[in-house]
Amino acid sequence: MSARQQGLNVGVVVGALGVVFGDIGTSPIYTLQTVFNPDDPHPVPVRDELVYGVVSTVFWSVMIIVTVTYILLAMRADNDGEGGIMALITLLRRRAGGQGRKTALLLAGLGIFGASLFFGDSMITPAISVLSAVEGLKLVQPSLGELVVPITAVIIVVLFLVQRRGTAAVGKIFGPIMIAWFLTIGGFGIAGITRHPAILKALSPTYAAGFLAGHFGVAFFSLAAIVLSVTGAEALYADMGHFGRRAIAFGWLWLVLPACTLSYFGQGALILDDPANVAGPFFLLVPSWLRLPLVLLATAATVIASQAVITGAYSVASQAAQLGYLPRLRVAHTSAEQIGQIYVPWINWLLMVSVLTLVLAFRSSAALAYAFGMAVTGTITITTLMFFYVASKIFRTPRWLLYSGAAILLAVDLLFVAANLTKLIHGAWLPLTIALTSWTVMTTWQKGRAIVTEARRREEGSLREFVDQLRTDPSLTRLVPGTSVFLNRGKEAAPLAMRANVEHNHVRHVHVLILSIETQPVPRVPDEERISVDELGYADDGIIHVTVRFGYMDTQNLPAALRLLDPARTEGELELGRASYFLSKIELRRGDAPTMAAWRKRLFIATSYITSDAAEHFGLPRDRTVIMGSHIDV
Repeated sequence: MSARQQGLNVGVVVGALGVVFGDIGTSPIYTLQTVFNPDDPHPVPVRDELVYGVVSTVFWSVMIIVTVTYILLAMRADNDGEGGIMALITLLRRRAGGQGRKTALLLAGLGIFGASLFFGDSMITPAISVLSAVEGLKLVQPSLGELVVPITAVIIVVLFLVQRRGTAAVGKIFGPIMIAWFLTIGGFGIAGITRHPAILKALSPTYAAGFLAGHFGVAFFSLAAIVLSVTGAEALYADMGHFGRRAIAFGWLWLVLPACTLSYFGQGALILDDPANVAGPFFLLVPSWLRLPLVLLATAATVIASQAVITGAYSVASQAAQLGYLPRLRVAHTSAEQIGQIYVPWINWLLMVSVLTLVLAFRSSAALAYAFGMAVTGTITITTLMFFYVASKIFRTPRWLLYSGAAILLAVDLLFVAANLTKLIHGAWLPLTIALTSWTVMTTWQKGRAIVTEARRREEGSLREFVDQLRTDPSLTRLVPGTSVFLNRGKEAAPLAMRANVEHNHVRHVHVLILSIETQPVPRVPDEERISVDELGYADDGIIHVTVRFGYMDTQNLPAALRLLDPARTEGELELGRASYFLSKIELRRGDAPTMAAWRKRLFIATSYITSDAAEHFGLPRDRTVIMGSHIDV
């Protein structure tokens, strides 16, 4: 039973608190400190009216972007219970027909750029989160400042080394730790508010409006730091399939939002009490003797936040591969109970190297802040745009209401984007560079894959004609006992491995399964819809075509799927336990045809080298798998 079907369950809520809210829940550590950072190229002066304005703007940014855009709106658009930008892409692909085809495809391409921005987010989040927590040591003991970067690097390395074990074992303690975290930051926030209760006036949106209208020159640039308060908003949507909308909304409205709000207001009160507190308002909220325990708790919380975004990167990469935007990657499932808990080695090591590079290059959370903001604002804006397009197609909401809501929310999002663009030379270039690189790789792979598929189809020839030829001229082959399974890309063309077996070895098995895999634009396909069989024109030749359908979150285990076959439809009893599997291995070469730019051809061929072993990916038995080679010019 899914989280959505379970309704509101305490265990599900606790699980959501441990996984979903780690990123956004640790934002209070560095947001206000970054806004008032005196080393910023556009610093916000520490004056009472500006402190009220900043705190109010932080609060209402969180309310508009997280509560309204994500909790109230975006999470209503799900793909069979799954959320996130990849779910929106699949919804768009379903609607990519008729007059709106070009718009849907354009938005789907934009969605791929949003997913690419998420990869940048996955690299920056562990770096800035763990750095910001460990930096609390400088307030405990200034002499420990030199140890911040080495300690952060060690934590990052350990974090990525344990990924292969999965989060199932430690997941049980994530929820309680995050509950302790939110209660702690909320409690100390209240203590801070008591020093200057007038800060509560900032709950009024008039202070945010006055800040933006009356001090626009300062306020506009401050938005590049204020956006840090909504980092992790995409995680609420992306993890909806695991925990359900109700559990996430409940956790947000009843614990996370109040705790973060209290922390922000407590820090604001502390700054009003003494402007010198801008040096570290989060940690300075607590007595000096409690700062070390708070640093340790904050470090645990940021590790959890990093874990969530790393797991999210695995999921996005896996889904992108299923939808044809990345090569087939080796995916290990680390939990027997939760299919969403996966480990992708190639992505893991890429992220580890990238995160360590960021830590050693930037060396502080403040230096990384603007890089972080660009990734966040870009993803949020693309999600908002895609949601309203999908909503116009699947909801019956009046168009005027949708357009009005879209205009307001996109105006807010684009204001944040514009502010972050002013920080291009200060770090905002980084996520854009990562996203552009990822987007180029994914779109190149999609195009190259289509070119190779067409080339294979021409080389393989018609499957129907090939079967007819075997039928009309039995002398072409000698029948041998057993069952053979040939993996193929469809049922229009003959498998290269089967054609080579007939032309060179002149043999075929009594039972031949030509197997094609279809990845559906849904998360999971039920067993009753998994298999379909085509006898290819003859009911007595032992040659059939089998289509196996998987959702983009299904484990593609072919032997397990074939066990669902009905013997009445397979032209005789199959020996699946001893079946031989045949794979066609394609060597790609750069050809002269003007199919793609030369540099894209080289990129496509280079990307193909990270493709996982097909036998392992599809769960094929090694001792019964035969690989036959061929080559194709791109």
